[in-house]
Amino acid sequence: MHRKLLILGSVSGFLAVILGAFASHGLEKVLSVSELSTFEVGIRYQFYHTLLAILCGSISALSEKSKNTIFYLILIGVILFSGSIYGLATNILSVFDFKTIAWLTPVGGIFLISSWLVLFFNVLKMKKK
Repeated sequence: MHRKLLILGSVSGFLAVILGAFASHGLEKVLSVSELSTFEVGIRYQFYHTLLAILCGSISALSEKSKNTIFYLILIGVILFSGSIYGLATNILSVFDFKTIAWLTPVGGIFLISSWLVLFFNVLKMKKK
């Protein structure tokens, strides 16, 4: 499972850099400052959870079950949270009204928060040295 978390972190980081460059060099001309700022929030949280995936993939003390749980929480959370933010920020560029799925943002946030909680409770269970 450590490999899956490291792959998730690598792919997510790769995509976050591309989306950041796209926002800076492409979207800045078509989005308002507020919309661009919203898009950047999605990138920022994607990066935070990219680093969390890499960290969890590198911690040998985490059980495979915990790593598996964290993997899916981050994957689903980033897709729902950051993905919906990307859609909402660029809503004016699409025929689909992303406001109809805005409820996915807090649901994704719950998944992301849960990934941190799983890590936290696993750290509490670790033996003190």
